[in-house]
Amino acid sequence: MTGDRIRLVGLRAFGHHGVFPDERRDGQEFLLDVTAWLDLAPAAASDDLTETVHYGELAEALVHAVERDPVDLIETVAQRCADLVLAYDAVQRVEVTVHKPAAPIAVPFTDVEVTVVRERVR
Repeated sequence: MTGDRIRLVGLRAFGHHGVFPDERRDGQEFLLDVTAWLDLAPAAASDDLTETVHYGELAEALVHAVERDPVDLIETVAQRCADLVLAYDAVQRVEVTVHKPAAPIAVPFTDVEVTVVRERVR
């Protein structure tokens, strides 16, 4: 596998995920960090966008994935996003971290995050 990668850091999305009724009703901000491993040599050699993943379009698709269809767990949101990234043929591996900085926790904290790592099965 290549060490080349595209990384999107701090994507912001507003979703209604959580197990508590107020989380579903009011929603909250989620942040995403996504790393997609793929061979960038063809795009670098050709200077052709079609040889890589258009990270602007990917960012928009990821935000949409977080903002649709509420679920209980951010683990499910992370898997949804990983599946979306792996739908790009060029992507060999993906790491998705979903941050939930306003999680309903009774003690002081900075962030809650869940990370999943998935690889294309060939």
